Amino acid sequence: MQSPRTVFMGTPAFSLHVLQAIERLGWPIASVYTVPDSPAGRGRVLRPTAVKAYAEARGYPVLTPESLRAAEEVDRLRSLQPDLVVLAAYGKLLPPEWLATPPLGCLNVHPSLLPRHRGAVPVPATILAGDAETGVSLMVMDAGMDTGPVVAQARVPLRGDERAPELTDRLFRLGADLLLTHGPAYVAGKLPPEPQPSEGATVSRRLKREHGVIDWTKPAVVLERQTRAYDPWPGAVTSCRGRKLDVLEARVEAERADAPPGTVVALRKDGIAVATGDGLLVLRRVRLEGRNPVAGADFARGQRDMEGAVLGEGSGSN
Repeated sequence: MQSPRTVFMGTPAFSLHVLQAIERLGWPIASVYTVPDSPAGRGRVLRPTAVKAYAEARGYPVLTPESLRAAEEVDRLRSLQPDLVVLAAYGKLLPPEWLATPPLGCLNVHPSLLPRHRGAVPVPATILAGDAETGVSLMVMDAGMDTGPVVAQARVPLRGDERAPELTDRLFRLGADLLLTHGPAYVAGKLPPEPQPSEGATVSRRLKREHGVIDWTKPAVVLERQTRAYDPWPGAVTSCRGRKLDVLEARVEAERADAPPGTVVALRKDGIAVATGDGLLVLRRVRLEGRNPVAGADFARGQRDMEGAVLGEGSGSN
């Protein structure tokens, strides 16, 4: 089979790299699935996903079901007669009936080196864990959570300063390249997928708002990773004198402080040094509730008696 009739499923802008790879391969696109429009902005106006906007502009049929489990949705997929389904950050799990419909299965572009960081948020999990490398896996989906056999992988060394949005985009570009280089061989039956190893598996759980609240008893190195891993949501959030304070950028100092975690122990030229469970976290860029982001040093200058203040007290971080 040279040109499989393909259904694409994706939602955010970075998943478009994979859709564009399908276009470059010349595979006919039977339909594009994405999640329904969602309210955005102050007016809460319904806006389409990046994938929907792109697909409609290209003239592809677009489907946005609330649920895939309804019998009519399974019938609709079957009516499309896809040879292959390709997913990239779609945002919904596929029911067993969907997995069994396309003869070539459902290929998923997953931004981690499976079996490490299976699940909903592999890129934040990679950054938070301080991994020295990551990558992307092209895998055939099965009934488990990212447990299916792998068609191909590509590795990426990490510098240790990556932020989630940029790393995510980089990995999906790499995933698109994997589909371009290995997709035709898989479709032709010349590249059988390999089962994932049983050792080294981890699972990343879906993030909640409370995950963004800074626990100052954790080591500074972990909190610095949080500012990068949870960008833009749920962020790294604390409070300053009862008002919510977002920590947008930080660095680590190994120096220990004889002060309770969360205490501002010094004002540096580049920010606010705060005691943690191990080392100091220097807040280089922050945003006070209702204000624009500012450099940490500028924020400190606008506060009275900042040294000795304790961050995280009160309700501002909730």
